[in-house]
Amino acid sequence: MYALYHCELLTGYQKLTDTAVIIDDGKIHSLVKESELPDNIERFDLNGNRLTAGFIDLQLNGCGGVMFNTAPTADTLAHMHQTNLKTGTTSFLPTLISDTDDIIYQAVDATRIYMSQHQHQVLGVHLEGPFTNPVRKGIHPEQQLRQPNDQMIQWLAEQAPWLKKVTLAPEVNQDSHIRRLCDAGITVSLGHSAATYEQAMAGFDQGITFATHLFNAMTSIANGRSPGVVGAVFDRENIYAGIIADGCHVHWSNIRMAKKIMGSRLCLVTDATAAATPPPGLTQFDFCGTPVFLENGQCVDENGTLGGSALTMNQGIKLLVEQAGIAQEEAFRMATLYPARAIGMDHLIGAMQPGMVANLTITDPQYQVVNTIVNGQWTNQNM
Repeated sequence: MYALYHCELLTGYQKLTDTAVIIDDGKIHSLVKESELPDNIERFDLNGNRLTAGFIDLQLNGCGGVMFNTAPTADTLAHMHQTNLKTGTTSFLPTLISDTDDIIYQAVDATRIYMSQHQHQVLGVHLEGPFTNPVRKGIHPEQQLRQPNDQMIQWLAEQAPWLKKVTLAPEVNQDSHIRRLCDAGITVSLGHSAATYEQAMAGFDQGITFATHLFNAMTSIANGRSPGVVGAVFDRENIYAGIIADGCHVHWSNIRMAKKIMGSRLCLVTDATAAATPPPGLTQFDFCGTPVFLENGQCVDENGTLGGSALTMNQGIKLLVEQAGIAQEEAFRMATLYPARAIGMDHLIGAMQPGMVANLTITDPQYQVVNTIVNGQWTNQNM
């Protein structure tokens, strides 16, 4: 048992000062006034820095020079987790973009192996495709886009303990397949879709509860008569969405508008690639057979098509505050509490309440990460 004190505490629900967090057996034991701490408890002075729940990234293709598609192994997941800790992310969904069935099997199995050994870090794999619409493929390889058969849907449903999210286009998938995945407890997300407003709403009726990288690779509001997918997301009060706040994928005014409309249903995601927290000298990487170049902070192919991002969660929070004008506490919730809610894990992670998992992040006033705690254990011992 130990206590964290002398910090600005953002619990996910309120901002507290002069309050300490007591950690015991990997969980948050209690929040108490600093003056009420037991005399014999081990204490760690956070020097006035900010203490929040650990960041949760629901869309992470890679980081630190690696891509999950290129090497879908438990070792890749371990490298991604260690890289994430440098920028405050303690839990994430490794994201596999459209690929072969064999690569999907490998990715799911690697996730199963990693999750069986490490709790509350990898939360399950996110399959972003291949069941999407070629019209909105983005950088996904068109030759891999396809519709699943009944056998594949059944297999995916059976992987629910390790398969957290599936992004698909409802207009090219069977309603029964969407319902089967949802019934298995998998979060089904609308993305890479050319759906009309009506088709998107029909997908929501089948159980879709999320939208992948809002505004990107989907139909937007074309005019007063064509609301598209974006309009459907805005119009349905139970739909969450991820948004890439790097200044390249979405205009800041659109982020502000989405936030005003969606409130607590909008989550920060990075859609990060090997270029996030890259090794020295990295200027390009492979994205499912497509060379992607890191140019002025953007990840683009030879045609200028965006291929993921170089964003990290702490950078995204900073940009939401400074560029989108979102209140600081709310920006942190977009990286913690709201993602946890979106995938039904807010009883375990995403906030600081007694009984919740002690996955925590400490940041300084400039949003740089000072240290992280995972399952109650310091990840950087130089504290």
